[in-house]
Amino acid sequence: MSYIPSDEALELGAVVRRFLDKHSPEDTVRDRMSDAGSYDPQVWRTLAVELGVHGLAVPEEFGGSGAGLTELGMVFQELGRNLYGAPILASVGFATTVLLYCTDTAARQELLPPLVSGEMVAAVAWGGPDPSRSSVTATAAGGESATLNGLADYVLSGPQADILLVSVTTADGPEMYAVEDARRLPWHEITPLDQTRKLGHVELRAVPARRLSITGDALDRAVDIWTLLLAAEQLGGAAQVLEQAVDYARTRIQFGRPIGSFQAIKHRCADLLVAVELARSVVWHGLWTADHDPQDLAIAAALAGSAATDTYMRAAAENVQIHGGIGFTWEHPAHLYLKRAKASSLLLRSPAQNRDRVGMCLELPSGVEYVGC
Repeated sequence: MSYIPSDEALELGAVVRRFLDKHSPEDTVRDRMSDAGSYDPQVWRTLAVELGVHGLAVPEEFGGSGAGLTELGMVFQELGRNLYGAPILASVGFATTVLLYCTDTAARQELLPPLVSGEMVAAVAWGGPDPSRSSVTATAAGGESATLNGLADYVLSGPQADILLVSVTTADGPEMYAVEDARRLPWHEITPLDQTRKLGHVELRAVPARRLSITGDALDRAVDIWTLLLAAEQLGGAAQVLEQAVDYARTRIQFGRPIGSFQAIKHRCADLLVAVELARSVVWHGLWTADHDPQDLAIAAALAGSAATDTYMRAAAENVQIHGGIGFTWEHPAHLYLKRAKASSLLLRSPAQNRDRVGMCLELPSGVEYVGC
């Protein structure tokens, strides 16, 4: 049995890499940062329509191509490598996944096609650290309608969203509600550590919304998919900073020889290579599991999230150190990856929480309780 992605999936990743290298190089990423994470709508539409990225994991009946998480994961690796700052993780990774796990067929038929085509951007919001235990509340307003109240903090790409999917905790467990025309909400943009992405929080006060039927177990599965796609993105970033470090170690001459020939540098690079390849194995296994062995998704996603987060943080920090003084400058891209690595580590469960989740799934003693294993 092989967990290595198919040749077609790897080639898809290569196509996306070439496209982003041409249309979203480092200079473009930096230019977009000055506008707090704006993005080129033409690149967005090309990814959605011509390359079909947004609908890779969406069934054909909703306008997608019906591929799997493995193919989408290969794309997210390249997005992480490039530091692509459009709201693709929030809209394609998070919101689309939630809708696929909802049982409201009418809502899926209405919302998924414009998300797949790139005509609409969605984000997911919740109050507190855990989407399954959101502090946002809902007050019934008849039928599937309700009004939402509470603070949705640290919403990834929230200010860019046309529709906001809000996790709400009810007496019967978590529920998901859709808030339309989300751009009119009173967003407060947060100055993010990672300036390639937008981040915001919003105080919901009697905001009208409609319920999207989802069970607590289904939401847990959706969060596992989020974790996998984020891990794939982190893997791409880690591989890129390793490449930067090795290239610099080969070309930087000190005392008449490349610095990569010195033991302190070459051992660091070798250790990083081992860590990145270990993370690659775990992430690829997680993507394969999501497609072929979903009953083990919780463990596979938690392992991937833990390994990818730790590896990206380590590789990005070591990249700065290997570059020496230039690695600390604004002009060098090393700090952009370090900031992305840190910001990504705070989006979902921490590595420690993911390891606790593995322990829970294996029925080992744990100090942190997570459901859905």
